[in-house]
Amino acid sequence: MTDTAIKSATDSINQVLSGALHTPVVKAFFDAATNTFSYVVHCPVTRSAAIIDSVLDYDAAAGRTTYTSAQHIIDYVRAAGLEVQWQLETHVHADHLSAAPWLQEKLGGRLGIGAEIIRVQNVFGKIFNAGSCFARDGSQFDVLFRDGQQLELGTLSITALHLPGHTPADMAYVIGDAVFVGDTIFMPDFGTARADFPGGDARQLFRSIQRLLTLPPDTTLYLCHDYKAPGRDEFCGKTTVRDERDGNIHVQEGVSEESFVKMRTERDASLSMPKLLMPSVQVNMRGGHLPEPESDGVSYIKIPINKV
Repeated sequence: MTDTAIKSATDSINQVLSGALHTPVVKAFFDAATNTFSYVVHCPVTRSAAIIDSVLDYDAAAGRTTYTSAQHIIDYVRAAGLEVQWQLETHVHADHLSAAPWLQEKLGGRLGIGAEIIRVQNVFGKIFNAGSCFARDGSQFDVLFRDGQQLELGTLSITALHLPGHTPADMAYVIGDAVFVGDTIFMPDFGTARADFPGGDARQLFRSIQRLLTLPPDTTLYLCHDYKAPGRDEFCGKTTVRDERDGNIHVQEGVSEESFVKMRTERDASLSMPKLLMPSVQVNMRGGHLPEPESDGVSYIKIPINKV
């Protein structure tokens, strides 16, 4: 992430805090099966909306997809009279399948992700032996965002911030005085995202988080996941820059880059792979589309043996 991008994001938030812009309306949807928070964010003046990190329900044992989680979003959007302009992904998720194509079909909106998706497609295209029919140029998405790129949501401005580390393509979206951070950081009592997936980097993750934490202390951070740390009774999807600076168990103020990298590397080595890693990445690197149907008209998920 560039200093220019951070300054742009900071300026955007400071404008909101000084009353120059409207604060977005945010509605969270929690999918308990994958511990995922999806969001509908809209401009209170024009009712233009963005859907962030939607979930397609997937029964791994049966190999079946359903749309219950996504239908909740549709019901809310229609009841609130919103017009969807954007379907935004913070990154190629490894723990849930995206419902963005289905939501596009029902509600519209342009599908966007970070431009470094091309790196992720190249890495995982090889891992899954996707073949020449799988385009590795990001063309499955409508827009590939550059670091610091600005887009409109009614009277609000969205700034896309590149936050690599968890994956090479992670993005955060600054919308008014809110930031949707994906998997970069979690609640203060749970810490930070893993960095051991192909293309991940603990050192980059630390630097991305430090950049994120230069935003104003009262900035609200909306998280993609919560796993309810021991001692906490409720799932929570939002926190503030101040709370992360003061109390994040992995990166609170005073934690050095070297100590973080050591902690993150050792912790990641002890973690199991996400249960839905194989189907999630294969679908999400395609913009939420299933792999091309084979000769029998059925799409198949590949499971590489002893490769990951």
